[in-house]
Amino acid sequence: MNVLSTLDWLIILGYFTLILGIAWLVIKNKKDTSDDYFLAGRNLGWFIVGASIFASNIGSEHIVGLAGSGATDGVAMAHYELHAWCLLVLGWVLAPFYMRSKVFTMPEFLERRFSPVSRYVLSIISLVAYVLTKVAVGIFAGGIVFGVLLPEVNFMGLNSFWIGSILVIVLTGLYTIVGGLRAVAYTEAIQTVILIIGSLLVTVYGLDALGGWGELKKIAGSEMFNLWKPLVPDGLTGTWAPVKTETHLAWYFNSNYPWLSMLFCAPIIGLWYWCTDQYIVQRMLGAASLTEARRGTIAAAFLKLLPVFIFIIPGIISFALAASGKMPVIGQALLDENGVLVKANAQQAFPLLVAHILPSGIRGIVVAGLLAALMSSLAGVFNASSTLFTMDLYSKFKPDASEKSLVRVGQIATAVMVVIGLLWIPVIQGSRGLYDYLQSVQGYLAPPIFVVFFFGIFNKRMNAQGALSALIVGFIMGLFRLAVDTPVMLYEGFSYTSGSFLWIVNNFFFQYYSLLILIVSGLVMVVVSYATPAPDYASFAGLTMDTVNEEQEQETRSSYNKMDIFATLLVLALILGAYLYFNG
Repeated sequence: MNVLSTLDWLIILGYFTLILGIAWLVIKNKKDTSDDYFLAGRNLGWFIVGASIFASNIGSEHIVGLAGSGATDGVAMAHYELHAWCLLVLGWVLAPFYMRSKVFTMPEFLERRFSPVSRYVLSIISLVAYVLTKVAVGIFAGGIVFGVLLPEVNFMGLNSFWIGSILVIVLTGLYTIVGGLRAVAYTEAIQTVILIIGSLLVTVYGLDALGGWGELKKIAGSEMFNLWKPLVPDGLTGTWAPVKTETHLAWYFNSNYPWLSMLFCAPIIGLWYWCTDQYIVQRMLGAASLTEARRGTIAAAFLKLLPVFIFIIPGIISFALAASGKMPVIGQALLDENGVLVKANAQQAFPLLVAHILPSGIRGIVVAGLLAALMSSLAGVFNASSTLFTMDLYSKFKPDASEKSLVRVGQIATAVMVVIGLLWIPVIQGSRGLYDYLQSVQGYLAPPIFVVFFFGIFNKRMNAQGALSALIVGFIMGLFRLAVDTPVMLYEGFSYTSGSFLWIVNNFFFQYYSLLILIVSGLVMVVVSYATPAPDYASFAGLTMDTVNEEQEQETRSSYNKMDIFATLLVLALILGAYLYFNG
């Protein structure tokens, strides 16, 4: 089946010409220095910062995974998307400390606050997390999109899935490796516009094909629009109903996002991701000033409210078109012979809409938007990974390395990350769902990082021993859970003996396990810090709440105005409105 027309291909070609042209202009004027390559010369304006943050976040896991979760679980995963307030925490609370420190990376900030060892440990944890989540997930989702849009493509024994995965890597790598963060940030600004326009068109045409918003709620059922009630298939009708738990055990092992875990666990992952992850914060570190950095985070917060409507809602639309029989070709792809949604097939929800409801030309714009998201998220993680490896690890072992040498090592590190990510794809293919996989792995790795950053900034008594102990203990707990889960995801039919210790660990809901890691890491950091000598407060003056002097406070106060405050309050009002609307 030839999904894309000649007009679609011409639009896609135009997209690539635009992106590569912008990248070329940026690369032509770049400087061969580590400051320019890794942080764009610290000269980015607020719109570029905000658009780059949004484009880096809204990648393949949203196009494929978030829309898929909309088809299976309704708006449940909107909790993660409504964490736009976390960006406000970054801009208003943490940005003054980060910008004041003049660091390249988040691990480097930990070195300034605690010790060099904590820097190395966080760098390693972050690189592992990028391989397991961002790199592999981006490659995998790129393959899913190509597999739906170009199902008949084959080359040298490779199907469209693998061809798409490899093409996305190569094309993205061309400008990322050469141009660094400056090329990434400016191309992401354009990609953000294309992505938003394209995804909105999918929502509009999807609702039109279904018969409007009221018809969507009627077919899908009101429970799919409720943030707090988990869902399960209702018989063989393909509709959904609230979970009915008969035992205490069912409450703990429920896999449909219980409200309690969403309330306490999801914000922790959100604060880790938006406020401490190199992948996101690096864009803010490239801002020209604290004012531009904060406004960039506010702009990104506004944009972050869109995914509920441009990804989750299309996922629900795809399910509704299949369940109602209004689009048989989508029903054949998503439902089994009894008309029940197959969760493994839900990852095709968004690409299926693109392939079957959009007219020629519009489809080309949307596919360009899909490619924009795939490429921007990968470009961001490539640059973040090379920055971590080069500035936090290599430069410490080779302190006399030249600027050109640092850039070259960063490029090599990126290539190695890509290869490892390709090798990890089979694990994702066997997981319970792309977005589920992503959130579970982040849930295992995020808590100790959240603890050391927030405890460290808000309490000057926390010391290097406490931070290192919390990082190591939390990381071991996370890796243990991942090691237990991996065989189940990788080998079809594999399971642990019912009732055994490993079975309990594997079936314990990932968000509750994440909260367990958080509690243990927090206790370890506090107990070890107070059981060992207090740190030298002068060594990290200005990097914690209670070591900021009057001059630094005045500098922070002068970096914002009434419009910044108004924009922030508007974001919070929009978030509250979304929660109230999706409250069943």
